[in-house]
Amino acid sequence: MVYTSARDLDFQVSDLSPLPRPHRVLLTTPTHFDVEYVINPHMSENVGTVMKDVAFQQWKALRATYTALDVSPSVLNGKSGLPDMVFCANQTLPFYQPDADRRGVVLSRMHADERSDEVPYYADFFEDQGYEVERLPDDIDASFEGMGDAIWHPSRYLLWGGYGFRTSPDAYQAISDLLNVRVVLLELTDADYYHLDTCFCPLDEDHVLIADDALNDEGRALIETCFDTVIEAPDNEARHQFACNAHCPDGKHVLIQEGCEGTTER
Repeated sequence: MVYTSARDLDFQVSDLSPLPRPHRVLLTTPTHFDVEYVINPHMSENVGTVMKDVAFQQWKALRATYTALDVSPSVLNGKSGLPDMVFCANQTLPFYQPDADRRGVVLSRMHADERSDEVPYYADFFEDQGYEVERLPDDIDASFEGMGDAIWHPSRYLLWGGYGFRTSPDAYQAISDLLNVRVVLLELTDADYYHLDTCFCPLDEDHVLIADDALNDEGRALIETCFDTVIEAPDNEARHQFACNAHCPDGKHVLIQEGCEGTTER
């Protein structure tokens, strides 16, 4: 079932099947990370400006932080010629299906041709790890960018799906059918927030951090219906510092871009 309006919601989040929080995270090395082309507004003035040594040190600090939080990092080596492969949420949607006790991933169909060659490396990785690998049906002409746009509701079997810039809304009915999951759709309306994970960060079952300007009235109503507490990041921090591109791996600690003091105070 796919939902586009708060009026159509026929469930309470607390009544949905419990979903265990992941205890592992996948990181891709930034060895080949760079800005070589422009596929979102933030890249337009940054071609060739990546300080690779700094990026690698930041990546190592992130890996160490996950380890300290008892979240085990798995590492996939980046590949030459794929500078955006380091953004490893975008190539797959990992899932655990409680009613069938199955683990797997749904492979992405990248919107930009420059990124399409990333997906097979992730398919191979997850197959080697013993995950089931699912693909969107061939008869659906839809792009889909994994967990960049599809985000699990913490602790419940419910999927949030963003669309408008990278992922086609038609992809979500196929995913709902593949995984037997309810999907709540959020239309993205501002190109600065080209993925759902740039403007929507669930912290736990009841709390969510959002960039209000990224969403329309219907999207805000859906979020307010499904979460007890909605925290709005300041516009400058959400838009220019990616405050909502944060991660709360355990419901207690939030990994967020340095300098987002206005967000952390809320």
